[in-house]
Amino acid sequence: MVFIGMDHGTTGISFCIMSASGEVIDVFKIGREESKKGLVSATSELKKRVDLNSVKLMAITYAMGDGISEILPTHKVKDRGILSINGAGKVTGGGTSVFEELESLDIDSIMIPGLHKDSTSLDKLFRAAYSHQASPEKVSISYNAVKETGWNNFIVADISSNSVDILIEDGKIKGAIDACLGAMGVVHGPLDLEMLRDIDETGRSANDCFSHAGAIKIAGIDGKVANMKDQLLSNYKNGDEKAKLAIDTLIMTVVMEIAGLDAVCKNEIDGIVLTGSIGSATEPFNFADEINNYFKDKYPLKVISAESGAIGAAQIAMDVYNGKKEILGIEVNIS
Repeated sequence: MVFIGMDHGTTGISFCIMSASGEVIDVFKIGREESKKGLVSATSELKKRVDLNSVKLMAITYAMGDGISEILPTHKVKDRGILSINGAGKVTGGGTSVFEELESLDIDSIMIPGLHKDSTSLDKLFRAAYSHQASPEKVSISYNAVKETGWNNFIVADISSNSVDILIEDGKIKGAIDACLGAMGVVHGPLDLEMLRDIDETGRSANDCFSHAGAIKIAGIDGKVANMKDQLLSNYKNGDEKAKLAIDTLIMTVVMEIAGLDAVCKNEIDGIVLTGSIGSATEPFNFADEINNYFKDKYPLKVISAESGAIGAAQIAMDVYNGKKEILGIEVNIS
């Protein structure tokens, strides 16, 4: 008996295979462009690692997840659980091809919703302020963070291609700040005044601006999304001043976002959980140390796996299979 979690990430689609005891058997990633071109198959990669007949439930995240607000059986979800693919960053089609593969498998699966204005589990103030707060893998990341820490009141900082920070209060997700609103990631970032002018005056799309508003904007890096992080870190390691400024700026914006979420939490927070390819980084800089330089030991810091999205999704699949009716305040409706 095993469970599978799928994280629909920016640079690739990650899978976690988990035993009935909660042990992680394997975690692997499929590149988006490789999937679209047919160079790799999610089904084939899964079959290499597990007997699909032994899979009891799979939990899937996909795109913005703004078309649903409950955890639902995949076959009951319309339009893959999204309202629109527009404005969602670079679209390659790789995630869609993987989703279609998974749909064709004879495996029971559920879909995890994103966090948005129709998410009744969220604080009404966050719902009023922001139409979209986080995509579905942020829910699974937060669930893995709860499992790893046992904390009830904390902030999750998921820092990679984009940066999204999530506030958990009394064991439930209260709200989050989306990548286009607050902190920079490597690729994506907030739409500031200069970009709004570009959109109005040059016809540049908002999505194109969003996809070039992260640390890469400061470092002067462009190219394939999958390569940008490695290029940025390589430049930083080699002493490039623009790369250092980019990373330092990214860190500063993340600190501002964490501090803002702490300010609106009604309870004293237990700590901060760091994840994502940058959030969990220990070299060429230690992200946790850089964050702590600002907070000066104010908060306990816990670094969890950069693959926490896939791991948390597998944990959700296992717990839903075993009868759990609510995940971080989100209703489970699989009847």
